[in-house]
Amino acid sequence: MVLPADSFIISNRTNLNEYDRKILFMLYQPLVGHTTIGLYYTMWSYLDKFELLSNEWTHNHILNDMMISIQEFSDARKKLEAIGLLKTYVKKGNINNYVYELYSPLSASEFINNPVLSTALYNTIGKLEYEKLINYFKIPKLNLREYENITSRFSDVFTFSSIPINDSIIYDLKKSRHRTLEILSKIDLNTIISLVPEELLNHTLTRDMKDYIYKIASIYDYDNDVMVELIRNSLTDSKKIDKKLLRSNAEKYYSFDHLGKLPSLIYKTQPEYLKKKTKDMSNRSKMIYLFESTSPYDFIRSKYKNSNPTSNDLKIVSYLLIDMNLKPGVVNVLVDYVLKINNNKLTKAYVEVIAGQWSKSNIETVEDAMNLAENEYKKRNNKKRVNKTTTKEVKKPNWLNQAIEEEMATDEELKALESRLNR
Repeated sequence: MVLPADSFIISNRTNLNEYDRKILFMLYQPLVGHTTIGLYYTMWSYLDKFELLSNEWTHNHILNDMMISIQEFSDARKKLEAIGLLKTYVKKGNINNYVYELYSPLSASEFINNPVLSTALYNTIGKLEYEKLINYFKIPKLNLREYENITSRFSDVFTFSSIPINDSIIYDLKKSRHRTLEILSKIDLNTIISLVPEELLNHTLTRDMKDYIYKIASIYDYDNDVMVELIRNSLTDSKKIDKKLLRSNAEKYYSFDHLGKLPSLIYKTQPEYLKKKTKDMSNRSKMIYLFESTSPYDFIRSKYKNSNPTSNDLKIVSYLLIDMNLKPGVVNVLVDYVLKINNNKLTKAYVEVIAGQWSKSNIETVEDAMNLAENEYKKRNNKKRVNKTTTKEVKKPNWLNQAIEEEMATDEELKALESRLNR
């Protein structure tokens, strides 16, 4: 756990330029949020005039510069590490010393041709915006058929002279460096390759091809059996795996099983850029924080007194996150609301009606979801009064009480909340 008093320095392991800023803003930010990219820019700004190394600072300095909490810093730093933009080293002591190494973002071509990143971006921003990005970075084609290539060769201009050079010295010079995405996959590549006959596939695969197969398997969550069939159907006459064909076959197979939808990266908790920035000590703010900082899986477990959710509940959560594309914090609010107004039953048909409305209303933040739920609850009660029904009033969630914003939490309540969040 990073502490504000811990020190750090920033080391630049690459060449950074203005073109990288466009790549970070247009391609990376939709995946990790503006706080994460803001952290990268801030670290970049700390480098010296030669953009090699920063002074030594405490983390309190960067927290004040960005006006974020230590938890927000830690979350953003982990995202930078996971997406290949940062590497972190620590020397532990009474005060821990950190070294943060910056790495270049991938080029537009490398990013789009990376199956993990391009699939995630496509499902985050949608087809229309994705195609706009492709067109933005696409190199315009010129018709050169009527032109003659008159470019000079090196030997046409320069001649060599015998100048000795000491080639035994290895210089560590700046160059563009990228980190590869580190992804754990459940497949056994050796087993997969052994199941494809040698007369069909050259079993000597490059490191790049192995990495590509692991990425495909991770994106679509395929096991050994599925990957064997996909590879068999993606071979060329020269007994090699066609990358484009493998990816196309993987997409078609997944799309067929998931009604035309492709997988997307899902945040374990509410994305940082959608969290409430200003926090007070009211009960409502505590509930917002709980919804934002808890994954839907853990939230349902808490409703079941830490028992594992049923398979039906997990299917409903998956439906809300993937099919309805609701954010994790919003899913938590919806689940809490449905359980309270539906006698603690999480019924899919009931959930679908509410989720459809929230999705059409483009609800992304926890606060908006709570406000909408509150309005829906009032409409339900008003309708009952108009119809003069004698049905028992549905129990409402605590956070639907308008007066709750003025209630300040006691020390005991704060300790109880902290204990619950730690668990």
